[in-house]
Amino acid sequence: MKSTETSPSAHGLKKSQPEEYDLVILGGGTGSTVAAWTFAAEGKSVIVVDRKYIGGSCPNIACLPSKNIIHSAKIASYFRRSKEFGITQDGFAVDMSGVRERKRNMVSGLNEMYLDNYRKTGAEFVFGTGRFIAPRTVEAALPDGTTRQLRGENVIVSTGTHAALDAIPGLAEARPLTHIEALELDRVPKHLLVMGGGYVGVELSQAMRRFGSKVTVIDRNERLMSREDKDICEALGNLLADESIEIVLNARIKRVSGKSGDSASVVFEQDGTEKSLTGSHLLVATGRSPNTEGLGLEIAGVEVTDRGYIKVNERLQTTAPGVWAIGEVAGSPLFTHISVDDFRVVHANLTGGNRVTTGRQVPYCLFTDPELARVGLSETEARAQEIPYRLFKVPMEANLRARTLSETRGFMKALVDAGSDRILGFTAFGVGAGEIMAAVQVAIIAGLPYTALRDAVLTHPTLAEALIPLFSSVAESHGVAEVTTRSAA
Repeated sequence: MKSTETSPSAHGLKKSQPEEYDLVILGGGTGSTVAAWTFAAEGKSVIVVDRKYIGGSCPNIACLPSKNIIHSAKIASYFRRSKEFGITQDGFAVDMSGVRERKRNMVSGLNEMYLDNYRKTGAEFVFGTGRFIAPRTVEAALPDGTTRQLRGENVIVSTGTHAALDAIPGLAEARPLTHIEALELDRVPKHLLVMGGGYVGVELSQAMRRFGSKVTVIDRNERLMSREDKDICEALGNLLADESIEIVLNARIKRVSGKSGDSASVVFEQDGTEKSLTGSHLLVATGRSPNTEGLGLEIAGVEVTDRGYIKVNERLQTTAPGVWAIGEVAGSPLFTHISVDDFRVVHANLTGGNRVTTGRQVPYCLFTDPELARVGLSETEARAQEIPYRLFKVPMEANLRARTLSETRGFMKALVDAGSDRILGFTAFGVGAGEIMAAVQVAIIAGLPYTALRDAVLTHPTLAEALIPLFSSVAESHGVAEVTTRSAA
């Protein structure tokens, strides 16, 4: 258990010794928060040090606040579509301060819930800036100017990532929005320029457009969400275009001028021609960088990769004995649910088990309207790995529940192993896609053949019922001939 004993120094004076804990956690993200509660409930002495947020980014500035804002934007879209549902209205106005207040109230409630869990489990949480000063020893600089030295039998680093700011001339000086500032806006941007067509850029582009902002997305790739299958990228592009969001692709940004919130201009090269765009606000959503600078990792013997992420093995052990890393800072996929699973890996390995990160499922959901959700292999990945598959695909309008909601945009598709009935992957772009995906994921976990879903008796009318027409459709075979030919060669 923790100790604050003192012992004589070499000069005969009293020297404060580090407080001893079973577990010291640097960074209060979701995975490390669950770790704190779990280990403390099991009788371990645990302390968490975080610079700013109770529970880390997810409940404060990322996952949950963004989905809160996105849902408000969905309500705005319903107002615009009201006549479609037989409801007349004479117009409406978006009060961004009210949108923000709803989000802040949710965050405040989550903070109270988290603190209550700390109290119930006995884990200790402190605000402070932490850094290693010796192996398994962290110094926390507290807001009141004091410091605490904390030594753990084990230490978990879970400091996450932050929005990357590319070294583009004028970009830093323009003080662009990241997702953090975008979720704190108290007025609708007149014209929002969005740098990046990935998860954050696409979600916030649609939301801000629905609040009434003119939106332009600028991306360096040939299509939005470029790592997805071509049909998904095209569907997302059409969705944004149908909502009058301007999309600029194959654009290499050369310089930025002005100030976001006033007037910001972006100069880019597209197809060999230099062009420019000017907007009232600029949002940067071009990737993430690890929060490892200033942590004193080298003092603790913790090595990082060439990209700055903490080096870990499949058990999430770092290069320093007794030091573990979880979540994004460890290079894990950038999802809260993966951070939680990282905790499970560390927990198992600290309690006599042997759990690893390799081979696990990584489901994800993009919370556009409609949603995009995927688990397992995409077609692009299956082809790259030369895995033959059967493709089942149906439009969302095949689902009768989607018709009752007037939400028939999109489609579902599933990859099934060419030589068996095993489900290799599932993708849905449509209403409730994330919830539908979960049903397929459970089937994959259970090792069920696709026929189990095809022949199931599912409640009518529900969105999950769409899995019956999906797996009852005629499948197309992909990759068998090509793989056979290459193997023979």
